[in-house]
Amino acid sequence: MFKFILSLGLLIFLFSSVAVAKNQMSDKELKKSLSYPSKGIIIKVKEGKFNLNSLFLMQNKFGIKIERKINSLDNNLYLAQTLANKSMFDVLKKLNTSPMIEIAEPNYVVSLVDNGKFNVVNVNENQMIRAAELHNQDAYASPYADAIPNDPMFNKLWGLQNLGNNAPADESTEGPSLMKGVAGADIDALRAWEITKGDRKIKIASIDTGVDYNHPDLKANMWVNTAELNGKPSVDDDGNGYIDDIYGYDFASKDGDPMDEHNHGTHTVGTIAAVHNNGIGVAGVMANASIVAIRFLDANGSGTLEAAIEAIDYATKLNVDIMSNSWGGGGFTQTLKDAIDRAKDKGIVFVAAAGNSSSDNDSSPQYPATYDCANIVSVAAHNVNDALSSFSCYGKRTVHVVSPGEAILSTVRSGQYATYSGTSMATPHMSGIVGLLLSKEGRMNHDVLRDRLLATSVPVPAYKSKVKSKGRINAYNVLTNTRPPNTDPNPSDWIRMNLDAPFESAHPYADNANIEKVITVPNAKFVRVLVKKYELEANYDFLKVIDNKTGAVVESITNTGENYVSEYIQGDTVKIQMTSDVSITKWGFIIEAVEYVRK
Repeated sequence: MFKFILSLGLLIFLFSSVAVAKNQMSDKELKKSLSYPSKGIIIKVKEGKFNLNSLFLMQNKFGIKIERKINSLDNNLYLAQTLANKSMFDVLKKLNTSPMIEIAEPNYVVSLVDNGKFNVVNVNENQMIRAAELHNQDAYASPYADAIPNDPMFNKLWGLQNLGNNAPADESTEGPSLMKGVAGADIDALRAWEITKGDRKIKIASIDTGVDYNHPDLKANMWVNTAELNGKPSVDDDGNGYIDDIYGYDFASKDGDPMDEHNHGTHTVGTIAAVHNNGIGVAGVMANASIVAIRFLDANGSGTLEAAIEAIDYATKLNVDIMSNSWGGGGFTQTLKDAIDRAKDKGIVFVAAAGNSSSDNDSSPQYPATYDCANIVSVAAHNVNDALSSFSCYGKRTVHVVSPGEAILSTVRSGQYATYSGTSMATPHMSGIVGLLLSKEGRMNHDVLRDRLLATSVPVPAYKSKVKSKGRINAYNVLTNTRPPNTDPNPSDWIRMNLDAPFESAHPYADNANIEKVITVPNAKFVRVLVKKYELEANYDFLKVIDNKTGAVVESITNTGENYVSEYIQGDTVKIQMTSDVSITKWGFIIEAVEYVRK
């Protein structure tokens, strides 16, 4: 049976290679990298070795045709195509053995994952009235009520204020259908807004499918290049090398109009900085910001590595404060890393989605999120139940923090709104929080900023082994530099308790299995599960460890293993639940004991 994991909103490279650099890649590795789509070759010539004229003279020798110089802060990058009678493999081998070439790598195709339906909200008068009524109910009261904006859909923005019952499950003209969640599992926006709601001086580049800069919930927070706005059409009025870049630039079509033709970019920007208190729609993490719209993916969500480099360098030229990047995946490319490093050298923060393939970035890197660049903040996604989203990538060493990324309501094109899920949606929450911090304190050293984001995160057992911070982001803590204490129990304090009888599945288990057991250890402060053996279909069948009091999934165990020690729950009662889908069944699991720490 065909299966897929629903993980909307993340852009991924359609390749998994590494940069083709001299003496670093075997023939086998090179051939594997070339099995993925590309549109030509990116060439970096060595400084001072030769100019464009000499490169043209070398075309036949290398088996290429120079298409153009790439508009980059690196003046030595060129885009080339292989000649019709030449293989990409032979051309790259020849280029990377030339003493004149520093880097030659495929100009890979990048693409937006769209493997499910986006839930578009058709806004009309009845819905807005109904949403406003819900917004004013006592259930949405808060001790920080003065900070709540009057935007009528705010009541569904659980990532900003999670009430345990306000995450959108579906939308209709009759009002929202809501999902049950864990109250307080949010970014703590209301308390943060009592300190700052942002500043128009903070420039945030959305590098994506563009932005609907005419959206009524976004227009007031768009960056505007006044020299181009008030200048002559088809003229580079400000002399920055880009014609008519009023709101940003389009590197997919190579023109000055970054209007979104897809929705994805507009959605992420709404989470960053949808206008507050305008009586319509939603509210962003920042009430005040300057969003630079940078389009490098077309209407189909497709683009190239070369366009991504140009987009990043354009934002660097503008000296933006933050780049928000809800795209990534695939393998290492040196030219892209170099572009991010150029942004780093200008003091620009590069926020990146960790990935949507449910995998460990420590062992299977996702790029650009996993580049070793000091300015990168890599973001995983959590859901309304304070659990890592099933689609989210993770990494104890390489993913920094978790933020809301599932069932996120935000803006889309033509003045509309929609609910999306993905680490693409977690990323703009983080970009907005960094924007709030820079609004309050200005730019800071990258290491200092990243340490602050990690150290101020709220510790959550479910994320302890998943991300470097061991927790989820909290905007108030970030702004006040409040660092929660380490609550991990002492390893020597754990006490084993054997179960009266083993808790186990059938061997093999059935399709659509759903079995559970609740275990209480009186007077325990922490409880964890000892799984003697498990064999489950990887990424489809799960053994879940759940905090029975809150309903939070502390850990979802899949694949195979023996003598596995789960993450712990805080409290004395743990629920263990095993679920399976259809088509493939395996041996199952057996649990004979738990461990606990006394109060």
